[in-house]
Amino acid sequence: MACNFYCDGADKAPQRSLFNALGMTKEEMQKPLIGIVSSYNEIVPGHMNIDKIVDAVKLGVAMAGGTPVVFPAIAVCDGIAMGHQGMKYSLVTRDLIADSTECMALAHHFDALVMVPNCDKNVPGLLMAAARVNVPTIFVSGGPMLAGHVKGSKTSLSSMFEAVGAYSSGKISAEEFEEYENKACPTCGSCSGMYTANSMNCLTEAIGMGLGGNGTIPAVYSERIRLAKHAGMKIMELLEKNIRPLDIMTEKAFRNALTVDMALGCSTNTMLHIPAIAHECGIDIDLDIANEISAKTPNLCHLAPAGHAYIEELNEAGGVYAVMNELNKKGLIETDIITATGKTVGENIAGCVNKNPDIIRPVEEPFSETGGIAVLRGNLAKDGCVVKRSAVVPEMLTHTGPAKVFDCEEDAQAAILGGKIVAGDVVVIRYEGPKGGPGMREMLNPTSAIQGMGLGSSVALITDGRFSGASRGASIGHVSPEAAVGGVIGIVQDGDMITVDIPNCKLSLDVDDAEIERRMAEFKPKTKELKGYLKRYASLVTSGAQGAVLKKDLD
Repeated sequence: MACNFYCDGADKAPQRSLFNALGMTKEEMQKPLIGIVSSYNEIVPGHMNIDKIVDAVKLGVAMAGGTPVVFPAIAVCDGIAMGHQGMKYSLVTRDLIADSTECMALAHHFDALVMVPNCDKNVPGLLMAAARVNVPTIFVSGGPMLAGHVKGSKTSLSSMFEAVGAYSSGKISAEEFEEYENKACPTCGSCSGMYTANSMNCLTEAIGMGLGGNGTIPAVYSERIRLAKHAGMKIMELLEKNIRPLDIMTEKAFRNALTVDMALGCSTNTMLHIPAIAHECGIDIDLDIANEISAKTPNLCHLAPAGHAYIEELNEAGGVYAVMNELNKKGLIETDIITATGKTVGENIAGCVNKNPDIIRPVEEPFSETGGIAVLRGNLAKDGCVVKRSAVVPEMLTHTGPAKVFDCEEDAQAAILGGKIVAGDVVVIRYEGPKGGPGMREMLNPTSAIQGMGLGSSVALITDGRFSGASRGASIGHVSPEAAVGGVIGIVQDGDMITVDIPNCKLSLDVDDAEIERRMAEFKPKTKELKGYLKRYASLVTSGAQGAVLKKDLD
């Protein structure tokens, strides 16, 4: 195998002298230089074990003849950031992660990369960077958390958030509430349901950028360490074969990812991240492709919050590859494309048996014949909005009710906990979009409060912000255009009737067209005084319908 960029020539002697300063030996300098992007920190539960994963990757790289060099990526814990100003800094880190990783990788001329993310924005941010840098790259995540246990039932972070509403409405005692607090999140790892982090780690497998088990092997299992060692060894094979991210992340690969997304019932945030990653690969993904793929893709899994199964059970049932093998029985998977295993998708999934048909339904007996996510359109969302259909109870698939309108999450949360939201209402939260927030905050607090207070089967929530993967119910996000850029959501008034029709993919403000036109003519969107990174982000970010990517053209 060839040595790295710096190993020969008098003109590279200054760089080699700096490698000497790092304590690197001549033998190490002769080998390919493999960058390991570590998302380790001590504030995110999903990242606190990544130092162990990185150590295993380093060993795997060294065993296979490379020189591993670690550099960092930032990470925000969405759960800790939830419900306050911190959530405005969550989505925006996706681009910081992509930008800084691009800078580090290209500035130091790494021959190949191993990305070690885990939580919500790190996975898409590093996939975006992988596309930009386009040297051989493989992903290995930190792994999912095990489910908690309260009163003999498995629990997760969404259970904890919903317990807030239950406690506030007197449905559980202070002692029961404290038990949730102490037991809902029992281990390190990305939160245990099919939330955004686990969705994106599973889709990294589906798109072909990680080894089998990347999305499902629990963080605390020793198997995760072995997977990391294999990823370190595999990157040397990818380097030798010159298999690069843009060879893997093709249009067919993104169709596979969206198909698996629908079968698993992933987080609605995938409808922001997949288009953004594809954009970096030079591929445009329109939101409507989601409905096209959903129409022919059965929903095979009901994982928390849509059901009572967790990622550890998906892993035991055979994981992502078993899901893909089920889908392939209907010819829904592109099998002839290369992946980071060095093999094709077809070779990867061959013989991957569904070991538990209660967790992964056979394609002949799905939870539903259509996929887990739907894109809605109508006069209230001309550019589209997104709902996790698989997490909506049947009686809320269609719903008409009066609007209760709020200009920020905090006001909505206070109204919900204060008993001002009643059965039949449609809660509207605006000025929380990519520009209006800015940062497109997740609305897990209000959706969980609605569920915890027993209103999940009678109240819908609509926002130009977004939802945590832990949200469930008729929670409709990414409404585009958003209020801050003059979207119709900005002129909704208390008492206006709104109709949600998920089966027919429609969302409508039931107000006379002439009245809508009159209100729009008088409408002046609210503005906020911004500073720092959020001000820069708000000036560059595009619509949620476009994946909230940043504008390339600054004119």
